[in-house]
Amino acid sequence: MTASTNAPKVSVVVPAYNSGPHIERLIASLLRQSLQPGEFEAVFVDDGSTDSTGARLDELAAAHPHIRVVHIENSGWPSRPRNVGVANARGEYVFFSDDDDWFGDEALERLYAYAVENDADIVIGKMAGHGRSVPRELFRRDRPDATLDNAPLIDSLTAHKLFRRSFLEEHEIRFVEEKRRLEDHLFVVRAFLLSKRTSVLSNYVCYHHIRREDAGNVTAQGLDPAGYYANLRDALDVVDAHTEPGPLRDRLHRRWLRNEMVSRLRGKRFLREPADWVEQVALECGKIIRERFAPGVAAGLPPLQRAITALTAADDVAGLRELAEWEAGVRVQARVDDHRVDGTVLTVDVTAHLASGDQPVALTVSDGRYQIVLPGDLAPEILDVTARRAMARLDVVARRKEGGEECFLPVEFRVEDAPVEGAGPGRVHLVHHATATVDFATLNSGRTEGTWLLKARLTENGWTEDARLPLTFRCAADGAAPVRLVPAAKKKPALHRRVRNRLRRVANRLLGR
Repeated sequence: MTASTNAPKVSVVVPAYNSGPHIERLIASLLRQSLQPGEFEAVFVDDGSTDSTGARLDELAAAHPHIRVVHIENSGWPSRPRNVGVANARGEYVFFSDDDDWFGDEALERLYAYAVENDADIVIGKMAGHGRSVPRELFRRDRPDATLDNAPLIDSLTAHKLFRRSFLEEHEIRFVEEKRRLEDHLFVVRAFLLSKRTSVLSNYVCYHHIRREDAGNVTAQGLDPAGYYANLRDALDVVDAHTEPGPLRDRLHRRWLRNEMVSRLRGKRFLREPADWVEQVALECGKIIRERFAPGVAAGLPPLQRAITALTAADDVAGLRELAEWEAGVRVQARVDDHRVDGTVLTVDVTAHLASGDQPVALTVSDGRYQIVLPGDLAPEILDVTARRAMARLDVVARRKEGGEECFLPVEFRVEDAPVEGAGPGRVHLVHHATATVDFATLNSGRTEGTWLLKARLTENGWTEDARLPLTFRCAADGAAPVRLVPAAKKKPALHRRVRNRLRRVANRLLGR
């Protein structure tokens, strides 16, 4: 369906409830959009706010004709406000935003142009996470025709995307309005499975996704394991209704096994929650693994996640705890071997490896086969990493301090075996070497003003871990001025800060301040 000449190109739908000052950053970003006000609209749905949010939105709408407000009785969940927003939207495309997130200044213009260029039903714009994780691999490059087969789309199941409105209407895609977990998953995965074309725009940060300090986390205090995993089964039902048993279904199921089960039962995340709650999570996950997942689901995971899955399927909570205590000490050890600056071009040589405590994460090598050394009595096929060794990689990532944008730098990398000191023959660990070369005049499509931090990102056998590199760079507004190196700021120990603050308070009392 083609939009009429009077219809806006994009409708931004925003559920709002007692937003307070947190909504102001979103409002400011909408008013800064390069897409002209007549070409887009924002539909705020006030979900029965009891503070000044409704009045603030009415004031905003009175001053800006392309902003509208719909007031509804409180529903207590974002789903009904989003559906009401779609019902009131007039745009050719609809974007779902949260009330405390915000847009890049050119986001709507770029998203719409990319949608038209690719005749896409869905466009996913690059996201920057602020206290939240975002699907970083998905945004490694632009993907004009991304599918569930050729791209990690399944890693992006939040609703913060651009959808063709006629596509939503044709397939009657709406949010389930009852209060439930993972409602985004039901909506988005069904849309992915029905979309004729989905595109990923990665060359511009379109959406900034934030976790507020006052927002509740999905932890033992906010998640009922039985209810949560019952809702997860509903998402699996959507996949099963649109796919046949086989590799695609296994790949899609693997997303929930990896993100909603294994990730809660590993390392520091496992250890920081109450033991009885973690046991409930493990038992609920074990039921789903046994009842819903074909063998190919876990088989496609890296070895660490395979181990956690096997222990969970066996209801071995003690084994999970032993493995979590070991993994809690795993980190990346990285160093800069050399760096060179030539005008705006930076070259950095980095070496990194995984370590647990003071020891490298070890592998055994025998007859050309590699096995990872993990605690516990695990089957050899779980520990085998022979095929995974070739998938290991070291990336160098630049993150702009002011805006949160992350950019993968072009790298040449190699992996080599190195002996584990004192471990005897047959024990090795992987050492990664990368050389990154980037022209800051073209990085981030030339939008490089500000301070850039460098990180080593190591992907190996189930870990993707970052280590901050001791290099910081500042760039001029146009990215064309010579890159200026500045030393990384050294953090002062927390103890020193506490002593300094205490002395300052004592001095202020003595001076009568």
